[in-house]
Amino acid sequence: MPSPDGPFAAPGLAAGHAAHTVHRRGEGMRGAAESDQLAQEVPVALEYNGIGHATLLATPCDLEDFAYGFSFTEGVVRSARDIYDVEIAPRDNGIVVQLTIASACLNQLKLRRRSLAGRTGCGLCGLESLDEVQRQLPPVASRPPFIGEQAILAAMQALRAQQPLHLATGATHAAGWADPQGRILCVREDVGRHNAMDKLVGHLLRSGADTGCGFAVISSRASFEMVQKAAAAGMPAVVAVSAPTTYAVRMADELNILLAGFARKHAFTIYAHPEFLVSAADSP
Repeated sequence: MPSPDGPFAAPGLAAGHAAHTVHRRGEGMRGAAESDQLAQEVPVALEYNGIGHATLLATPCDLEDFAYGFSFTEGVVRSARDIYDVEIAPRDNGIVVQLTIASACLNQLKLRRRSLAGRTGCGLCGLESLDEVQRQLPPVASRPPFIGEQAILAAMQALRAQQPLHLATGATHAAGWADPQGRILCVREDVGRHNAMDKLVGHLLRSGADTGCGFAVISSRASFEMVQKAAAAGMPAVVAVSAPTTYAVRMADELNILLAGFARKHAFTIYAHPEFLVSAADSP
């Protein structure tokens, strides 16, 4: 996908960050003007078969992945095959992502219709009733213990090194996909944690990856919607660098997802389904 034109692109830089002149102040600092990198945050509107559905603030990279992931985790489409085409259309005031989807999915679109004002911290803006908050999803398929302590720690340690936008700007979240041995296979970044997860899900859908064999690692807290998106994609485990919420733990418990938080250098805390963790005695 080419970088968008207009005010949301910086020539010579990858989409997702842009240069800005800053003046640093403090002890030992001269205060001279210098260049810094800022994460891009732009309005991104999603249209399905010409019908406007949602507008969110997002980082304008990996937008095709975002379109697939958002459409799937929100229940607009049933699989990647329901999306026939994706066009990225830059505008002076944002970016429009135009999707062509199967006509059978338009009814689902009407059921889940939102008009989001676009805040990165909340995934529920625009929902009209409490009934719309939680989707009815089947539990993720049960399995024997499949993930070890060292795999979780290795994946979380590896995640930071694979966040180029965060390393450049300090302002983005990441969602990564790891295999059962803890090897990071893919990472997606965005200023919004929900958007990063949608980009990751979209990439996995488009590549035909087995989302039932591995686990998600996220650089944020584990909110209920992060767990809900993982469940929609069939992910059996979510590991977060920060804490989960009570709603996230309840949902993980109901949907058969191992949920871990406070995953740092040497330790983590399991909040739901510890039986999926391979015991130290059984580890190779």
